Amino acid sequence: MANSLLHPLRNSILATLIASAFLSLNAGASDLLQIYKDAVANDAQFGSARAANVAGQERSVQGRAGLMPSIGLSGSNTQTKIDSEPDLGRSANFTTNSNTYSLALSQPLFRWANWQQYEQGKLSVVVADAQFAQAQEDLIVRVSQAYFDVLAAQDTLKTLQAQKVATSEQLASAKRNFEVGTSTITDSHEAQSRYDLIIAQELAGEGDLAIKRAALQQIIGRDAGDLASLKAGIQVSPPQPAQMADWVSSAEKQNFNVVASQVAVEIAKRDISRNRAGHYPTVDLIASTGRTATGGQSLSGTGTSKANTIGVQWNIPIFSGFAVDSRVRESIALEDKARNDLETARRAAAQGSRQAYVGVTSGLAQIKALEAAEISSQSALDSNKLGYQVGVRINIDVLNAQQQLSTTRQNLAKARYDAIMNGLRLKSAAGILKEQDLSEVNALLQN
Repeated sequence: MANSLLHPLRNSILATLIASAFLSLNAGASDLLQIYKDAVANDAQFGSARAANVAGQERSVQGRAGLMPSIGLSGSNTQTKIDSEPDLGRSANFTTNSNTYSLALSQPLFRWANWQQYEQGKLSVVVADAQFAQAQEDLIVRVSQAYFDVLAAQDTLKTLQAQKVATSEQLASAKRNFEVGTSTITDSHEAQSRYDLIIAQELAGEGDLAIKRAALQQIIGRDAGDLASLKAGIQVSPPQPAQMADWVSSAEKQNFNVVASQVAVEIAKRDISRNRAGHYPTVDLIASTGRTATGGQSLSGTGTSKANTIGVQWNIPIFSGFAVDSRVRESIALEDKARNDLETARRAAAQGSRQAYVGVTSGLAQIKALEAAEISSQSALDSNKLGYQVGVRINIDVLNAQQQLSTTRQNLAKARYDAIMNGLRLKSAAGILKEQDLSEVNALLQN
């Protein structure tokens, strides 16, 4: 009985192990470009921007409708019953059936408000496109930041785990030396204290990594799995052009938020003209055709009549309770608001480009300094280990050297991530960030 229960269990476990091995052989680390494609398909924020852009394209069609003819068909089918009492004292009843239809056409000839609305519709499409382009750039930056945040959290955790191993070895060595009498109990206590601290930091690092992975999952809609890391010793390219002023000038002109704000000012100007059109006359071409059929008993008889009309209809507004003047004043104030919004967007783009440029240049300098510090820290650790073995260094010196090397390597990786991200932000501020730039960053990752 027991064997009959164990066989299915053993087979199930074996099948699970085989499936796991098969998946591990076929599963690879996701790179930045793959994560970005997942975000394009699944990110809710970008999906909202895409839908808004599709909706914005309809503004042009709606604006053009005011310049096109409108056609309407109307009709009625009625029955009228008349009871009358003539002078002779006899009553008379009449029933009339009437069937009427009319087809009417109206073509605007001069409606200044409609023309301005048409121009506003075309400009609104430009705003929608600029906003969507900005959303695409924002998605690239958000995905890259979340991706490198995960890598940085992984680096921190790996550093802490390496420190834990090294500190554990140093703790065991200190205990052995104390047992043989070549070191004091202080070395053991110091190593134990450092080991306990690293354990606590490791737990915090695991929690931080889980949070960073959750943030990336929120964007792409799935667990990211293993991520491709940066190649060892990669070199981050400096910004081209090399002058900050060129980047600031580009940001003030080409940043998509600036472009959208510039078009918004033009829309506001045309809104003033559209509201002033409330004082202007309107002229329409009108044409209609209709038919009326009358049947039953009627004093006037029965029959069918047709009517065709064509002409020009005009209207001159005289007074509307100061509503037009009020709308004009409102639109003038909104134009002033749009101009201030444009200046705000221009200054924000310029400041963003300055910050990103300084971040890239200072990050490159920091990378070089940390690369040199890594070499020095490794040499210091090797010297302290040798000195500890011969008795000229104590345990705490080795622990400090180990921590310094691990911290330097962690800071070096973080500096590279920050330099790459600032490079992407710099291009985004200048309005030139494309998917090709993401492919270039992706080339820095190892498969």
